Parts: sequence; structure tokens; C-alpha cells
Amino acid sequence: MTTSQIELIKSTIPVLKEHGTALTSHFYKRLFSHNPELNNVFNRGNQANGKQQNALATAVLAYAEHIENPAVLLGAIRHIGHKHTSLQIKPAQYDVVGNHLLHAISEVLNIAMDSPLIEAWGTAYGQLAAIMINQENTLKAEQEAKDGSWEGWRSFTIKDKTMESSEICSFTLVPTDGAAIANFQSGQYISVRVYIPALEIWQPRQYSLSSVFNGTSYRISVKREDNPTAPLGMVSNFLHENIYQGDTLEITMPAGEFVYNGTSDKDVFLSAGVGQTPIMAMLQQAIKQHPEKPIFYLHAARNKSVHAFGDYIRNLQEAHANLRSVFFYAEEPADETQDYVAGHMDLGLLAGQLIHPSYHYYICGPQGFMDFQKQVLLENGVPKTNIFMEAFSPGIGA
Repeated sequence: MTTSQIELIKSTIPVLKEHGTALTSHFYKRLFSHNPELNNVFNRGNQANGKQQNALATAVLAYAEHIENPAVLLGAIRHIGHKHTSLQIKPAQYDVVGNHLLHAISEVLNIAMDSPLIEAWGTAYGQLAAIMINQENTLKAEQEAKDGSWEGWRSFTIKDKTMESSEICSFTLVPTDGAAIANFQSGQYISVRVYIPALEIWQPRQYSLSSVFNGTSYRISVKREDNPTAPLGMVSNFLHENIYQGDTLEITMPAGEFVYNGTSDKDVFLSAGVGQTPIMAMLQQAIKQHPEKPIFYLHAARNKSVHAFGDYIRNLQEAHANLRSVFFYAEEPADETQDYVAGHMDLGLLAGQLIHPSYHYYICGPQGFMDFQKQVLLENGVPKTNIFMEAFSPGIGA
């Protein structure tokens, strides 16, 4: 990019801060109007609740703010790259998105398409697309190198369907073709796509793998959304209500960078709600790799009925002397005879045992929950590099 183009990009930062979501909302309307086939690629739930528009607005603003040194954004680019790889985003789709993004900027800001500003954004987008495509090609090459790998969407059969709580159900998936499947790192996810008759489109969703790799099957654990107006329950509820043992689902290769690394003196796992799904696999991996290492697991749930895997954790703790767990139930009354703490999770209650600069912390749950736990850890001297989190949020093209 030229110096003048960089300055033009930077000049749009105030506008992006004030009108970024309006711009991206217009972009998505334009995109789906001209390319309705992309409804099968994008998460319509994230479109309906505004998360997708906000995610793209944030990404565009961040890119403009760091246009002189986009390397600062490599962490975010890797995160998005995993999502795009899992969703089978193709390089050609970047051209489609770029075309509509430039037209959206032109139309919302009332600037001619042949203006220097649109030309600058075209160059900037091309630079970003090249970075993203290169990152995704690297991830795909890593996947292809694994034994049992496959390309695209592959059919898997539901071997078991198990209710883990009043709202979380596990699906055990085996390859329909009987061939080998690829290994994965504990904490990763797969994309699942289903055809939604009411919308007449395919919808992909990403679900964490909730058990350690066993060589023959994958397991996902899916939360039902009881709020009928909540768009994010579209696919999850479809799985609960319409998919049974013996049915098939199409999935992609495991992906994601929220993984267990096993390099600390002590591991502390923190989860809330369905955020426990990747933690289940990590916990199993930690015990398998380091049976003598102290491991602590804290989980927060609304009440007993919605808490999945409670008995599994209790049995795991009995079998492994170095594992300790604490459950927090926000809606249950205090009862000293029960093995839970009434109220919300409070790391401060266990600070003497659980907070230390050398420990590693793996956190997954609602964004507010994760932000709060991270802040407590930072305030007590835990470095950022020892805190690992996963947000169930969209990428710029998911």
C-alpha cells in the first residue's frame, strides 16, 4: 500500500467507530441479496442477533487501526482462520465478500466506487484476504497431513444419543464409510451442518469435541435453547428434536486453537454452562498425560438439573486422587450436606489453593463469566500467557 492509501484508510477510523455496525449490516443485506447461496455458509443465528455484524465491524476497525502493522492482528487472524477452515470457506469467496464490502462502503458513505478511498480499501482488503488465505492454506495442509484426514463435508452416523442433563445432549459420531478418522487436540471443535426445512437452507454450527480422542468416534454435547425467540438455538434444537441414533450428519475436520498444552505445574479448569464441553476433553487429556499432576476443576451452572457430566466428574475424582472439583449452583439453596456451593463461582474463596503465577488456567463459558474470571486472575498476579479462553463467537466470515 502507498503512504497516501494508508492515510486514507486511517481517516475512516472515526467513521468506522461510529457507523461500523450500520456499514456491516448493509454489507450482509447486500451480500445475501446478490449471493443467496451464501445463506448455506453463514450462521443465520448470528445474523439475526447481530453478533456477526458486530464481529465484522470490530474486525474492520481493528484492521484500519493497525493498517501499518497488520502483524499485530495475527492472533485474531489465526482464530478466524480455524473457523473458516472448519466451515470450508474457499479463496474465491473472498473475492465475492470483498466486492460487496467495497460497494457497501461506497453506498453507506456516499462515495463513488472510483474514488481514491474505495481504491485504498480495495488494496487493503486484498492484502488482508491474502493473509487470511495463506493462513487457511497452512491450516488445511496441517490437516491433510494427519492420518484419517478428509476434505470437505463427510458423513458420520449417530452411534449414540445421550441426555447428559435436562438441556444438554451428547451425540457420538462414527464415520459412515467405516474408514479411519483424524486425531485432534483436546479442546478443538468440529463443524456440523444440517438442512433446516423451515428455511430451506443448510446451516453450519461448530461444536466442541467433549471427549478425548479414542480412535473410532467423535462426541459433541449440544445445549438445547429453550427460548423460542433465540436464533442461536436453530440448529441445536433441531439436533435435539430431529436427529436420532442411526441418522447421519455431515461434519468437517477438527479445528481450533483452544487446546490443552500440559506444560504447567498445576492445571485449573473453569467452565460455566455448556462451556464445559471442551473442558471435558481437556480434563480427560490432563489426567491421561499427567496422572500425578494436581488438577482442579470448577464448574458453574444454574442448578443441578442443567448440570451435565456431574456424576462423571464425581466418579473421575474418586478414581484420581489428584483431581479436585467444585460445583457452583446459582439457583440452589445453601446446603452443607450437598457437594456444591450455592451462588456464582468465586475464585476468591479458593485463592490460596487455586491462584498462582505458575499455574495454567483454561476457561470456557459465557463472555461475561470468562472476562470476570480472567480479571480476578490478572489482579492476583497470573500472567496473560497462562490464561487460555474460548469464546463461542463468530469469525468475520462465519
